Amino acid sequence: MRAKDLTFIAMFAALMAIGANITSWAPFLVIGGVPITLQTFFCVLAGAILGAKRGAIAMTVYMLIGLFGAPVFARFGGGFSTIVAPTFGFILSFILAAYVTGLLIEKSANRSVARFITATIIGMIINYVVGTNWMYVAFKLWAEAPEGFSYTMAWSWMLVPLPKDIILSIVAGVIAPRIYKALNQHQIYNKYVA
Repeated sequence: MRAKDLTFIAMFAALMAIGANITSWAPFLVIGGVPITLQTFFCVLAGAILGAKRGAIAMTVYMLIGLFGAPVFARFGGGFSTIVAPTFGFILSFILAAYVTGLLIEKSANRSVARFITATIIGMIINYVVGTNWMYVAFKLWAEAPEGFSYTMAWSWMLVPLPKDIILSIVAGVIAPRIYKALNQHQIYNKYVA
């Protein structure tokens, strides 16, 4: 990896930390214990722009920074104990979501806006499926579940941030091709991403 790759990986790890903590300025954006953040947006954008490998590395770096104690998770959370948090599945899912988003774009000869939007929406779906199922299992097995908690309730909590994440995933799919193209005009970066 070149310095440019490392710079973009670090940049997206930092953007994830910023996007995770918008609830510190707007605490009403926490629904059923799930903070509404910009993480899904930055996650799929990382995959779309950096590609599968570097997008996944950026999300892994973000996760490791948080697990080693930096307050980069939602509501300035951090530390190894976060692994048992009901929402840790969303953090894990960012790695897979960025990877799949990037892979769908890399494997396509047609890198149209529609292709980017399809990839970012699929990345968002992965984020929701992995994160919500982890949360359900966590509440059932080790975390203190709210009264009357069920699988349907877990998914109903996700209906609140869903419209925002759909819109932002589409936005990511629209802006990513321009950034992707700009980066790929530089021969050094093109060699590693395209």
